[in-house]
Amino acid sequence: MASRLLLTQMNDSGVAERGDAYPARPDKVRAFIALPIPEAVKDQIERVQIELRRVLPAKTVRLTKRDQFHLTLRFLGNVQADRLTELTDTLLTVTSAFPVLNLRAERVGCFPHSRFPRVLWIWVHDDAEQLPVLQRTIESAVEKFAESKADKMFTGHVTLARINGIKQPEAEALSKQMNAMTDRCFGDWTAKEVKLMRSELLQSGALHTVLAAFPLT
Repeated sequence: MASRLLLTQMNDSGVAERGDAYPARPDKVRAFIALPIPEAVKDQIERVQIELRRVLPAKTVRLTKRDQFHLTLRFLGNVQADRLTELTDTLLTVTSAFPVLNLRAERVGCFPHSRFPRVLWIWVHDDAEQLPVLQRTIESAVEKFAESKADKMFTGHVTLARINGIKQPEAEALSKQMNAMTDRCFGDWTAKEVKLMRSELLQSGALHTVLAAFPLT
């Protein structure tokens, strides 16, 4: 009952970006769990995108849109719509016992490695190292709702861009630029809530809407 009430209160107060995001649900909902990013940090991330794009041909890089900046804790894939209430109850139980996080965004990295970068990201972490604990706790609690198994390694990050078709000289120039940002900080903030997000794949790109928000204590 608690999670049902939470969803109603959150939707009525405007948390859902589109009114029908939760009530008018299909048989399955493509969902993920994430921590939101403050607007001031998003400003810094966009500046980094501009700097990195200068060393990459436009055709090789696809920048993440501002409204898609977030820190993913667990991508669930397609969740049965009739299990959403059970999922929100589970998340409410986890988050209600977890403290707020003092997070920092700094440095620029890439997956899988600098010689062949495919994903550019900004590292997000906390000195108390509670972010990995929260992620593991949530991952374990929601495993039964996920479409596939989780990645073995978790790195807190915000995705900057995805790269395709990069050549060696360009990769070297990108690596040099990233190394120059080793000591750069993009912002500190207190994360006070976890969000259950819906992701719809449209021709214009992914549309993310909030299904429910769960406050950290």
